[in-house]
Amino acid sequence: MSNESITSCEFDVSNLLVKLDVTLPGDISAASSVIQRIMTVVSEMGCAAGREFEIELALNEALANAIKHGSANDPSKQIQCCVACDHARGMLVIVRDAGPGFDPASIPSPVVGQNLFATGGRGIYLINQLMDEVRFEKGGTEIHMRMNPPAASSAARQSR
Repeated sequence: MSNESITSCEFDVSNLLVKLDVTLPGDISAASSVIQRIMTVVSEMGCAAGREFEIELALNEALANAIKHGSANDPSKQIQCCVACDHARGMLVIVRDAGPGFDPASIPSPVVGQNLFATGGRGIYLINQLMDEVRFEKGGTEIHMRMNPPAASSAARQSR
């Protein structure tokens, strides 16, 4: 997996409050310490003031999907997580895996029909509900999750 620079996070490096690049193995036991470390920095910097829970849950779901589906729970495979934050543009989290990818449009809605009773399949739905913008890149091997700055996020939530 290539170690791309922060430009892949779409933020001007000179204006960043936070820039984290973390690589973890494709093992679910590695995810919680990475999430905790990222959330500590995010909270200290005020990147998502008042929306830390949403960031943490979306990050947890994205990493779990990358580990389970992208890396097939193989600790020899690497997951990359890039987090960037500035006051003007908010927060961007990118999770990359080396898996085969997928078509996000092919994922059935977990809130329709028999899918309501499924035991899984809600991660992407949750991420889309929690974040202000979600995009899949590179054939589904990369998820870009953006949260607007705290003031803009508050206004967006009120208009929903």
